[in-house]
Amino acid sequence: MVKIINIFFLLIVIIFFSFSYKYYSSTKNIEAKNFNRNNINEIINNKISDLPVLKNNTNNVIEFNDGFSNEISNDRPRSFWNLLKSK
Repeated sequence: MVKIINIFFLLIVIIFFSFSYKYYSSTKNIEAKNFNRNNINEIINNKISDLPVLKNNTNNVIEFNDGFSNEISNDRPRSFWNLLKSK
């Protein structure tokens, strides 16, 4: 029974690769690929001509974090190692 299942899976894999090869090596796909490669600038220009221009609303949004000059005001001891101690 296991051999039959293995043969069945092998046939499915072979069929998948053969259909993939048949599609990607077809003249229709090769012509479409060459057309897109030759006319890529025209295609991009057509797609970006309809894009809206958004106004800039990012003025004074980014603030510099100067964490080194602002020292930590807590002088409490860290308690991480106390969590690992057994009671």
